[in-house]
Amino acid sequence: MPLCAALCLLPSVSTGVALLAGLCVALTVGNPFAGTTRALTPRLLSLAVVGLGAGMDLRTVLAAGREGLGYTVVGIAVCLTLGVGLARLLGVPRVTGLLISVGTAICGGSAIAAVVPVLRPQEHETSVALGTVFLLNAVALFVFPVVGHAVGLTPHQFGLWCAMAIHDTSSVVGAALRYGPEALAVATPVKLARALWILPLTVGLAAWRRREGHAVTGRVRRPWFIAGFLGAAAVVTVFPGLAPVGQGVAAVARQLLVVTLFLLGAGLTRETLRAVGLRPLAQAVTLWLLMAGLCLGALRLGWAA
Repeated sequence: MPLCAALCLLPSVSTGVALLAGLCVALTVGNPFAGTTRALTPRLLSLAVVGLGAGMDLRTVLAAGREGLGYTVVGIAVCLTLGVGLARLLGVPRVTGLLISVGTAICGGSAIAAVVPVLRPQEHETSVALGTVFLLNAVALFVFPVVGHAVGLTPHQFGLWCAMAIHDTSSVVGAALRYGPEALAVATPVKLARALWILPLTVGLAAWRRREGHAVTGRVRRPWFIAGFLGAAAVVTVFPGLAPVGQGVAAVARQLLVVTLFLLGAGLTRETLRAVGLRPLAQAVTLWLLMAGLCLGALRLGWAA
């Protein structure tokens, strides 16, 4: 396992290969370091995202973020509405359905983890939501680039699409990286703008739960890595002489992302798959396909740039 993770640092290893390797390890010999993997993955992802900022111009980042802001607001509202409706229609438990909807609407596992102190789900409800979202993230990393090329999306369009329709930041960046540097430059800031909604959504859910008479515990997790990403982009923009260093840091960050995706794949164990029930999976898949289809349709019809 540690050797496989180290091999993912080689420039010849792609994001898809790393994720597939992690899946193979988890589903064959198992992951003996599951606890360490779960703890390490979000930290490595945060470092990778900050490092990617060093290879981008802040003006381009801010322009992409502003462009995606309107799409983000509409997308989150539509996704949450559809998610809650599907949960009721399919008979998914209320909290489980809400966790899946929040994970799909904003940023997958990070959003689910952020609202756990507010919703106070049972352990198996959290496991089901994380398992379904994680499974679809793995599928998206492979499927989205294929579909994007098949329907003729430009790199700019693909960056918007994957940022709006893939759950976790890791898979968004991984899919965009496979499509090309222009797609990556669009997808990363738009996805991070989407991730910023973790905080207001969590605060809103906390107020709703208190009105219903439920106790709310814990502290809201803030996506500090977004500030790091913007800070790194600002440094290389203000000091152009640091651009070569920034590109080197970004190259290291891209391989760190490959390692992160290997660890994500290694986290999809047999136990995780067994925890996912048919109804929650049906809700997650249907919601994901609806959002991916709506976003893709908007891009193809010219409703989104």
